[in-house]
Amino acid sequence: MKHFAHPAALAYSMTTLGAAMMNSIFSFYYVKLFLNKYKISEGAFHQSQVVYMIWNALNDPLFGYLQDNSRIECCARRRLSILYGAPLYCLSFLLAWFPWRTYEAGDWLSGIHLSVTLCAFDGMLTFVLLAQCALFAEISGHHQSRLRLIKYSQVASLVGSSSVLFSGLISKNMDDFAAFQAFSVLIAVLACGSMLYTGFHSESRFDSKTSDTNSQGLQKPLLSMSSVLSMTWQILTHRDFQLFVIMNFFQVFMVAFCNNFTIIFAEHLIPQDVLPTLAKSVMYGAGFICPQLLVLCSQNLLERFGYYRLILITFYVEAGAAILMLLLGPSHYYFLALFLTGNMVLVQAAFSLFNLPLADIIDSDLQKYKRSSPLSSMVFGTNALFTKPAQSLAPMLVVSILNQYGYAEIKDAGKNADPSTLQSLHSTMFYLVCVVPLCVTALQVLAWRPFSIRDTHTLDSKYIDG
Repeated sequence: MKHFAHPAALAYSMTTLGAAMMNSIFSFYYVKLFLNKYKISEGAFHQSQVVYMIWNALNDPLFGYLQDNSRIECCARRRLSILYGAPLYCLSFLLAWFPWRTYEAGDWLSGIHLSVTLCAFDGMLTFVLLAQCALFAEISGHHQSRLRLIKYSQVASLVGSSSVLFSGLISKNMDDFAAFQAFSVLIAVLACGSMLYTGFHSESRFDSKTSDTNSQGLQKPLLSMSSVLSMTWQILTHRDFQLFVIMNFFQVFMVAFCNNFTIIFAEHLIPQDVLPTLAKSVMYGAGFICPQLLVLCSQNLLERFGYYRLILITFYVEAGAAILMLLLGPSHYYFLALFLTGNMVLVQAAFSLFNLPLADIIDSDLQKYKRSSPLSSMVFGTNALFTKPAQSLAPMLVVSILNQYGYAEIKDAGKNADPSTLQSLHSTMFYLVCVVPLCVTALQVLAWRPFSIRDTHTLDSKYIDG
């Protein structure tokens, strides 16, 4: 494919649209839902997160191997994986919002509910989005074509992420739970339709090779365990892959930190008379919408300077903003609101670019080992094996710290909470808001600076599309 066709970018981005609508709502609300409404115990919450962490890490390389090496059409062809996985993905999204019974505080069933919800949702998310990530690397090898995919995806993500804004406005930030449930069902239906569009209309460059092989009656041979281990080892020993995984682990941690706790931090640290509920809903929505606007506005910078430098700059800006907020202190409420929103925007905007370095790593692996087709899903899956546990570590760590300072008691006591305990908790929250981004970005800079694939934006194509 010498020149990339826009309809293919549209088809690719429709999965981004559906996933953004669901993932934004799920990641933003599920922690608050289970802690505050279902009143899950800290022990059950941690147990669920450990189960989720193990499953979250294992299912990515498992599905990656399956999609790269399976003889079954619905697994081997990217669009069919999306087509058949989308309805199950949308059904799993709805699991969280409908309690299995009226939960009492510390009810054991709420822990089971959380474990099943996290595992089912992440399993189907992985199956569908791994196939989409593989499409990103396989639709075209041209940098300009991949930037077009990023552009279309960011527009789709911009529209999809607005679901947080509308869910906040419709449900009063989940206070009207029945309205929230109805809106979630609507989102699931719309998301399913969007992803089915990808399933019917998107194609990989390598699908034609698979079809030719099948038409000649040839079967792709199943790889032996030694071959799978050998390929995995080749991926793991790629220096740039190692550096990317370290940096990405901390980015996933920060995405989970911002998505899961911004609503909790804002409600505690910013008084209601400073920012009413409506203003906070707009703030939360902006935290999910503005990253896409930022990436779209950065298209010329991506073409001129490449993703490496832009990602590095975001780390420096995040660290500088955290230092400034520490110096200003917690009483500057408008600056704090701006900082919370800005941090969400920068973290998510940088994360939106991560398919570019992974696609370059896939290209490098394809050339180095002269493979007949790229190990796209295996590379994405192996990356997720090491980075996805951060999605569980972030809420586990933060909830443990907050509960040490009385969060579990305060959320039950409400307005009757002890003022001294409340002040201690708010001080802890403020330092978490500032210190966590500062420390994490320092580690990310150390990992990202040695990354060597920096100039692919200056090359027309690294290999011939075929």
